[in-house]
Amino acid sequence: MTGYVLTVQCASRRGIVAGVAGYLAEKGCNITDAAQFDDTQTGRFFTRVSFISEEGATLDDLRAGFAAVAGPFGMDWAIHDSARLAKVLLMVSNFGHCLNDLLYRWRIGALPIDIVGVVSNHMTYQKVVVNHDIPFHHIRVTAGNKSEAEARLLEVVEETGTELIVLARYMQVLSPDLCARMSGRIINIHHSFLPSFKGANPYKQAYERGVKLIGATAHYVTADLDEGPIIEQDIVRITHAQSPSDFIGLGRDAEAAVLARAVHAHIHHRVFLNGSKTVVFPASPGSYTSERMG
Repeated sequence: MTGYVLTVQCASRRGIVAGVAGYLAEKGCNITDAAQFDDTQTGRFFTRVSFISEEGATLDDLRAGFAAVAGPFGMDWAIHDSARLAKVLLMVSNFGHCLNDLLYRWRIGALPIDIVGVVSNHMTYQKVVVNHDIPFHHIRVTAGNKSEAEARLLEVVEETGTELIVLARYMQVLSPDLCARMSGRIINIHHSFLPSFKGANPYKQAYERGVKLIGATAHYVTADLDEGPIIEQDIVRITHAQSPSDFIGLGRDAEAAVLARAVHAHIHHRVFLNGSKTVVFPASPGSYTSERMG
């Protein structure tokens, strides 16, 4: 039996859930997990439904038939094959903790994605990437060649069929045009000191101010630097006895974990854009193993 995921968002009104459930039942499908959210502030409705086809309905069949259900509700919808791996392009500069964490999770099957390549503006992690049998693309970025560098990046995106870009501590600003073109398909990670501690050595600044929490934020990239819709966050409590190097180590651990969770949620279609924020459905109890293995 083949597993699928249906995602829907539309204006909230009666009959949406009944319409979806009724259609799937008619097609010989069994719902295995469902989550929904009615945003009373915006009047928008969001739902994610996992189901299996018990009578042989194909993806094309399901999509063709669902259009008639979606039309009257004005749904923005998609049906995904759960077994299909998303094509993901990783980007990194000189800090490798997030890249190494993603590669490890990918290698052991905890992050079921198809890594189509790694792009970097430095050569620091070329050997690491090549040793994983993943294509490495060195795209040098300078003050004078940003447009050419981004054009080359777009060539890589097109050539590989990239569906998601993950900025695993890639320390270059993407252009508004690229952000718009890949809207909802670029995820970034950064420490959660912004906007308080900007620029160089944010952890040193935080140490000097005696902060008691450090954290990390993963978000979709927009033209507004580090202000895109947030997908995942976490914090670590610290004390006066810890050093600036402790701050950095704990912060990097948080960044790696938060980014991995954000990517995991995205590839399993659990994240919905809702204006300037997101709706993120958690993995249901007992479902993480099946999601993890695709």
